[in-house]
Amino acid sequence: MSYKAEYIWIDGTEPTAKLRSKTKVLADGAEPPIWGFDGSSTNQATGDASDCVLKPVFTCPDPIRGGDSVLVLCEVLLPDMTPHPSNSRALLTPVAERFAEQDSWFGIEQEYTFFKDGRPYGFPVGGFPGPQGPYYCGIGADEVVGRDIVEAHLDACIEAGLKISGINAEVMPGQWEFQIGPAGPLEVSDHLWMARYLLYRIAEDYGVAATLDPKPAKGDWNGAGAHTNFSTAAMREGYDPIVTACEALAERAAEHIKGYGSGIEQRLTGHHETAPWSEFSYGVSNRGASVRIPWQVAIDKKGYIEDRRPNANIDPYVVTRLMVDTCCSALEKAGQV
Repeated sequence: MSYKAEYIWIDGTEPTAKLRSKTKVLADGAEPPIWGFDGSSTNQATGDASDCVLKPVFTCPDPIRGGDSVLVLCEVLLPDMTPHPSNSRALLTPVAERFAEQDSWFGIEQEYTFFKDGRPYGFPVGGFPGPQGPYYCGIGADEVVGRDIVEAHLDACIEAGLKISGINAEVMPGQWEFQIGPAGPLEVSDHLWMARYLLYRIAEDYGVAATLDPKPAKGDWNGAGAHTNFSTAAMREGYDPIVTACEALAERAAEHIKGYGSGIEQRLTGHHETAPWSEFSYGVSNRGASVRIPWQVAIDKKGYIEDRRPNANIDPYVVTRLMVDTCCSALEKAGQV
């Protein structure tokens, strides 16, 4: 018997990359091999040198097709087998390996918004719903929309073996969140990209689009982020390394903002539970700070931090690389590892 392998990769669209996929039928027992695609159709090559290479890096069961079918997340390579310029996973790998002994953990809170007929799912034609307030973690058809899609997505992620750890309705109708982690930098990023694929693919069956737009509705509405929770072994054992990590993030704030997703200025305004994109701050239990130290962490004097700046449309390979490099370098320099 043959089985289906859905090859999934990240394209070269700027400023925010898209996911692409295609199917390969393989003989029973065969491992998904290296494959190719037309990079001139994905913003990754020109027509006169269009071939790009797909290198499988993470495989899991396909909960949509079922049976022996699998999902295959791939890195994009050039024909000479070197990483394509759009391959941000290849940049993360050496950083993750360099600081592996610090045992970095991530938990990423992926917010997203459903759209249908050109407007956020649940918004009335030509107008707006009531102001935000009752929708966050809401219950009932008058407060939430799209729960059937969200539940199907959660079940699919669990069946695929992804490290999904929760879901909740967000502050705007049609806006939801799922969380991936805790996991290391490469694993959390691979699983997040795969969970995004499943979200897009399942919403497609309902005639609904899922978007990672950081400001999907203008006006007095929260944006959509990807709050990133981070710790190292030292941070999970003591408070001084937590302060060191926060101070290191302050020193490289501008560099991080550049890697935290397109359109970040639209979302990080200083309103709607955000700090201004051009200013860095950190504080205990402060959702208006760039980085929040949870209250329980301050009490226990150990734990993790939450970087609230990343947009919903981040490339997790970029964000985890920046956080590991910045924080782990500082902890190493301070002798707090």
